[in-house]
Amino acid sequence: MNTKILHTLCSTPTAPFAEQHVVRYIERFAAARPKLKLSRDPHGNLLLELPSSSPTRLVFTAHMDHPGFIADRMLDNRTLLAHFRGGVLASYLPKSKVLFFPITPTPSKGEPGRPRPVSATVLTATSDQSDRPDYPTHATLRVSQSIDPGTPGMFDQGESRIKGDKFYSRVCDDLAGAAAALTMLDILAKSKTPPQATIAVLLTRAEEEGFIGAIAASLKPRLLRKTDNLIAIETSAEQPYAPQGKGAIIRIGDRTSVFNSDLSYFLTTQAESLAKSDKSFQFQRALMPGGTCEATVYDIYGFRAASICVALGNYHNMDKQKQRIAPEYVDMNDWTNMTKLFVHLARHAHEYQPGHKLLKQRIESRYDRLKHLL
Repeated sequence: MNTKILHTLCSTPTAPFAEQHVVRYIERFAAARPKLKLSRDPHGNLLLELPSSSPTRLVFTAHMDHPGFIADRMLDNRTLLAHFRGGVLASYLPKSKVLFFPITPTPSKGEPGRPRPVSATVLTATSDQSDRPDYPTHATLRVSQSIDPGTPGMFDQGESRIKGDKFYSRVCDDLAGAAAALTMLDILAKSKTPPQATIAVLLTRAEEEGFIGAIAASLKPRLLRKTDNLIAIETSAEQPYAPQGKGAIIRIGDRTSVFNSDLSYFLTTQAESLAKSDKSFQFQRALMPGGTCEATVYDIYGFRAASICVALGNYHNMDKQKQRIAPEYVDMNDWTNMTKLFVHLARHAHEYQPGHKLLKQRIESRYDRLKHLL
């Protein structure tokens, strides 16, 4: 499977509330594929849609941000005060290397060149959250040159690369998930036989600060419909019973809630069907309590939501064995299997019938055969 989108997107800088670089990439992605329709809401969430005449719409959702820094102001000509957004323990930050990525205006013609990143080193990390004192909200950094307010910064862990069967990058959560969804759209948009259902990808902002974009998209929906079937995509902290290398994971719940059982059952049966036709395809099914994902938000606001993820190493750049900042990583076979499952689900989305209809038929058929023994 082509991994160009994965490499490019995961090398794109981002931070909560500072997703401008990713937004530009999505805009170019959509412009290069005329079959796709790009929409946005007033909060900056994006929807890429491959339309059809069917009223059925399957929406894959992923977030565009990752824990990181946002420049606030220069304290002197070498010291920067920055906000820190996202769940990384404060003890990991001091002395860590950071790159800030300036945002340049888009010229009237052509694509802007990416400015050279500015290097920095974290001096201090502090929190103004009484309920979460271990998680920083501000940092001071020694910088190589002045940095403009609003510039996003990321841990300097290199751009994307593959070593063995692992994909390493300064960000996998959740740009690797978003990349799988975009790869699916790329495959479908080039296909001569488009899906019978409408397929969409919702890309949200500021998930790492408490699902702010997803909440905004749910409270007064401009991009979502109550009839949508939602699949939240994540790279979720690896669990002993759902290890890397064993395939994509149908995530039936997170730390906070369990997801729609009806839609989760449909995902499971479709994964089983794919495994029969493609012997290289692997999947798992597990509750992943390493964090909370956007499926919980959509469930709260009355949407039908399930989830698919891959197991993530060095969650939020924290190498807990070595107690230091490190690149995140996922298993390439897991990512490939997740993308395969997305394409398969898109092609069979029109078969989904809410209300556990297929499961009822299955169990009632057995009941009819054996009820005389009661």
